[in-house]
Amino acid sequence: IVVKPQAALSLQMHRLRSEHWIVVSGIAQVTNGDRQFELNSNESTFIKPGRAHRLVNPGAVDLVMIEVQSGEYVGEDDIVRLSDIYGRVPVAR
Repeated sequence: IVVKPQAALSLQMHRLRSEHWIVVSGIAQVTNGDRQFELNSNESTFIKPGRAHRLVNPGAVDLVMIEVQSGEYVGEDDIVRLSDIYGRVPVAR
């Protein structure tokens, strides 16, 4: 995964899969459940199913990450977006 400078992924969760994020280069600002912290090169975090998470690149260079998905189902339809700066969260009616 490459995250451009000052860009962010959705605050989201997955019901059935976990994710392991590993920083290859750059700085990652991570939300993992109720924790917020930074990761640098060669650092990682594990995200359990059902836990809200987000990835932000606060830096001036690309953030390069490896994401390993595991669990009983890893399809792209197992994404619940909670907040998104790109307007991809469905509006409640």
